[in-house]
Amino acid sequence: MDFSLTEEQLAVSDLAEQIFQGSSRVERVKAVEATDDRVDETLWQALADANLLGLTLPEEVGGSGLGVLELCLLLEQQGRAVAPVPLWATLALGALPIAAWGSAEQRRAWLPGVVAGEIKLTAALAESGVNDAHHPHVRATRDGAAWRLDGLKVSVPAAHVAHRILVPASTDDDVGVFLLDPHASGVTVERATTTNREIHPHLHLDGVTVEPLGAPEAGNRILSWMLDRALIGLCGLQVGVCEAAMQLAAAYSSNRVQFGKPLSTFQGVAIKAADGYIQTEAIRVTMLQAAWRLDAGREASSDVLVAKWWASEGGQRVVHIAQHLHGGMGADVDYPVHRYFLWGKQIEDTLGGSSAQLARLGEALAGVTR
Repeated sequence: MDFSLTEEQLAVSDLAEQIFQGSSRVERVKAVEATDDRVDETLWQALADANLLGLTLPEEVGGSGLGVLELCLLLEQQGRAVAPVPLWATLALGALPIAAWGSAEQRRAWLPGVVAGEIKLTAALAESGVNDAHHPHVRATRDGAAWRLDGLKVSVPAAHVAHRILVPASTDDDVGVFLLDPHASGVTVERATTTNREIHPHLHLDGVTVEPLGAPEAGNRILSWMLDRALIGLCGLQVGVCEAAMQLAAAYSSNRVQFGKPLSTFQGVAIKAADGYIQTEAIRVTMLQAAWRLDAGREASSDVLVAKWWASEGGQRVVHIAQHLHGGMGADVDYPVHRYFLWGKQIEDTLGGSSAQLARLGEALAGVTR
């Protein structure tokens, strides 16, 4: 199996690397994290100017028409820089579903603004309690020709800066996905801070009027489609986080001298570093496999679950190794490696950790339907 990237994919990765590495110095990230929104708007506009926000969107709205694999390469570079921009939320959670399932009017209303950097989107996929996104706690009821939502959605990425939020909700018949205006009457946005210092507010919904994304009866298919792309996007982020964390650990252990020798020459350090490298490459390979299958239109849900398991289980091991190899410096919250540790832990549990992924994979292999 050949995992080599095409020239176009390499160009995407190289361009994204240039922008992120040039705009995400430690001091700048700290300054952004000190703001209320914790979003680097200058970096966001730079991504728009390079047309990276339109990378996977249709050419008819100003995008480049590329696929999920290219999106993962873009997210990988964000992970390497732990850059505070709502890229995963806007593209993987919001723009991709609207492009694939939205009406012509919905695509015209929101996607050109995403490409231009003027619109941010997200989706409320997490559930409180047992994290099963296939069974939303929010209820959707018909009100004449309209729909209304009631309930609670927890930990919605970048909801405080989003112009629209895709909200899965249970209906009398099944599940629907709806477009929510976070500033509409009946919406209360409760600020919440995550492990990696991002803002993921909780949404309290009380009779909020919304419009469906696509046909309401297609809600289950839309939701499964969204979850696959949301999970594989997290895997792309985790590849970048882990790779950059291990590079920091390699540089630190090569320059830190103990007993007259660099730490990297000690067998125990070398074994740990090798373990981190292997885990990172396992995340990368399974991510590429699943993303390719999604782009090829093949059944990929099990492959996505395998990739997310690696991103959760392997990812947390890698960031622990990287922190451990830094010794006492790894516990310093002002030292760069600590930020990678926080991002790795956040990605590990987002939309379900390793145990949740194994349970879902077991159900899929056993033919259990949700």
